[in-house]
Amino acid sequence: MHRGWFAGALLLALVAAANNGAWAQQRSLGQSQPSIMNEEDGASPPANAQRPAKGDRAVGQSQPPALDPDLDAADQLAPSQIRQPIPAAVAEPTGKGRVRATRGAALEPGAEARPSAAARSDNVACTGVFARDSSQAKLAMAFQARNVAFTQVDGPSGAKIMATVLFAKDPKRRLEVWWTNPTNRSNTHLIVINGVSNWSAAGQLHLGLTLPQLEQINGKPIKLSGFDKNNVATLTDWNGGSLAVVAGGCRVGISLRSRTASASALGALPASREFTSSDTAMRSVNPEVSEILIAY
Repeated sequence: MHRGWFAGALLLALVAAANNGAWAQQRSLGQSQPSIMNEEDGASPPANAQRPAKGDRAVGQSQPPALDPDLDAADQLAPSQIRQPIPAAVAEPTGKGRVRATRGAALEPGAEARPSAAARSDNVACTGVFARDSSQAKLAMAFQARNVAFTQVDGPSGAKIMATVLFAKDPKRRLEVWWTNPTNRSNTHLIVINGVSNWSAAGQLHLGLTLPQLEQINGKPIKLSGFDKNNVATLTDWNGGSLAVVAGGCRVGISLRSRTASASALGALPASREFTSSDTAMRSVNPEVSEILIAY
C-alpha cells in the first residue's frame, strides 16, 4: 500500500515538473520574441522598448527607405541613387535676338532642317564656304545637299551660264555661285545676289540700298555710269572708300535701278557718262541697288 502511494506520488511529481519546464520555456520565448499583436487591438509597445537617439544620426542625414520585400535585391534602388544631386541650372542667354533651345527636341515629320552653324548667317564673306578655294561639295556640306543645285542662270548679253544655286526655290534665300572650273564645280569665280534675295555682302551691303545709304557704308561718294538701255546704272569706282578693299581678296560690284524715274529723266543720265552719287541729277532719280557681285 505504501509502495503504491509512493508510486502515485512520484508520478504526480514528474507531471508537475514537466508542466513547470514547459511554462518556463514559453515565458522565456515570450520575452525574447516581439509581439505580433496588431496596433488596432489597442496593445501598446513594451515599456522598456527604446527608440534610436537623435544623436545617433548625422545632422541632415535622412534614414534610408526600407526595401520592398516583394522585389529582388537587384531591383531595389540604393540610397545613393535616390539622393543623387540635382544638376545646377544652366544660365539662360540674354540679349536681343536670343533663342531658347529645347533639349532633345526632334524635328516634326516633313519639317525642314535648319542650316548648320556655318550657314546660318545670310552674309557672304570672302572666307569659309565662299572663299576662292570653295566648291559645290563644301556648299552642300554647309547648306545641305537638297538646298544646292547646279543649273543654268542668266549670264552677260542674254547668255546662259551653268552655276550652283543655293535655295533655288526660295527667292529670298536664293544665291548664285559661279565657278572658275565649272566641270569640277570648284574655285569660286563670282557670287551673285539679285532678285529679292536677303543675302548681304561686305559692310552689310544689300539689295534696295539708296545712294545716300551707300555713301554712308562706303564712307565716301561712289562713282557710277549712267543708265543703259535696260535702265541699269553700274558702279565704276568705290572712290577709295571702305568697300574698295574687302578681306579675303574679293572685289564687290553693284548695279542700280530706278523704280520711279521717268524715261526722260533716265535719258539725261546716259551710260556713256560717269557720275558721282552726290550728283543732283543722279540723286533725283533715286536709284537703288538691284544686284551685288562678289568676284575673285
